[in-house]
Amino acid sequence: MNIGNAAKVSGVSAKMIRHYESVGLLPPAIRSDAGYRLYGEKDVRTLLFIRRSRDLGFSIEEIRSLVSLWQDRARSSREVKVLARQHLDYLDRKLDELQSMKNALSHLISCCLGDERPDCPILESLARIEK
Repeated sequence: MNIGNAAKVSGVSAKMIRHYESVGLLPPAIRSDAGYRLYGEKDVRTLLFIRRSRDLGFSIEEIRSLVSLWQDRARSSREVKVLARQHLDYLDRKLDELQSMKNALSHLISCCLGDERPDCPILESLARIEK
């Protein structure tokens, strides 16, 4: 199938398919006599795997490791679990950071009267010089 069909079936844009090829996540496509990229079922399955990994927030390098593990039938599931656990730990840290930002912003919003006066604790906090 051509890149447009592969994109439609996998849910990955043609631009991202070309990108994944350029960074080595997807092997270079076979080319038609006219130079068009051609993809098979295995390529589409790899694209689906990459898309689902991206949906879970894995980085390109993490996905590279996951694809390698997925394609290595001699691998142990322990390796996969370690990688997934590390990513979950990262997500937990990001969630904590986001919750902290949300709490700080919520507090600033509650301090702002939001009236016609120019005084604004939100702007004052953003402009404050930390010592």
